[in-house]
Amino acid sequence: GIVTPTPAVTRLLAFTLRDLAVEPLVKLLKLWSGDIQAAMAGTPVPGDPTPELARSGVSLSVTVGLGPRVFTLPGLLRRRPDGFVEIPAMRHDRLQDRWNGGDVLAIVAADDATTVDYVARRLTRDAATFARPAWVQEGSWRGTDASGTPVTGRNLFGQLDGTGNPTGPDLDAAVWADDPLPWFAGGTCLVVRRIEMDLDFWDRTTRDRQEKVIGRRLDTGAPLTGTLETDALDLGATDAAGAPVIALDAHARRSHPLENNGRRILRRGLNYTLTEATGDGPATSAGLVFLAFCANIAQQFVPIQNRLDAGDALNDWTHAVGSAVFAIPGGFGKGDWIARGLFE
Repeated sequence: GIVTPTPAVTRLLAFTLRDLAVEPLVKLLKLWSGDIQAAMAGTPVPGDPTPELARSGVSLSVTVGLGPRVFTLPGLLRRRPDGFVEIPAMRHDRLQDRWNGGDVLAIVAADDATTVDYVARRLTRDAATFARPAWVQEGSWRGTDASGTPVTGRNLFGQLDGTGNPTGPDLDAAVWADDPLPWFAGGTCLVVRRIEMDLDFWDRTTRDRQEKVIGRRLDTGAPLTGTLETDALDLGATDAAGAPVIALDAHARRSHPLENNGRRILRRGLNYTLTEATGDGPATSAGLVFLAFCANIAQQFVPIQNRLDAGDALNDWTHAVGSAVFAIPGGFGKGDWIARGLFE
């Protein structure tokens, strides 16, 4: 669920612990561990009221995270991962409490929406004794072409989103925590940002302006200094008038590792559209549930986000309405349970 291809449907479920204590949290994680092992095997859990919905072969993944309040519990303060911090206030944020925070997170993703709903309901049912829902966010992604070959997906602005993601050794260094805490071996940190996008304003913007805002071509995703999506950005290239081809405030420049002292993150996006009833009738908002995985939030995500907040041209069309952070423990094997080492 982190470096695997993004499937068609993903649902994020955040919960607030009813009793902020170690014992109920451990019980919840043990219960979820059994649920997850059964779901991954395509088998129902004991007492499942809809066992016929358990199925395999749908690219299912379930990823669990722990929020900042967990590490205020007795004995856990010194086990908080290095650099696991909440995101400071940003100038362009318009955060809403209903999309913020959370003590425990479950990310359920699959190529089948029915399976996502089924697994999410099982986890929510079994969490009810220990935690209440804080928020639910759901989105979709098209990460393959017509032949099923993995490709870079597009966000609702029509942009290829995730082109600059690290690969190979760069990915390992960016994502997996180099932390002395034994319980966090194989773990990472996650930032969830709900980014609302002004689609009407974007649609009224000329295509030339859209591409200059991003620094890439919309059709191919190639940088304005190249021809292929994978071409490196030439940040020193200038036009006939001596101006940078990739503008100084272009999103691709402001977020580029060369402009951020080599900092990288792994991003996974989910397109969402939300229609809600109001006194004036239905109101629709749309955007991107932005998932950023990194080894150290304080040293990686926060400096990059500060730079974007200070001068990204894309800020005229986007703003964050939700923000949350979670520590993602490494996987667990048969007979084990989620984050067991944290409590030993």
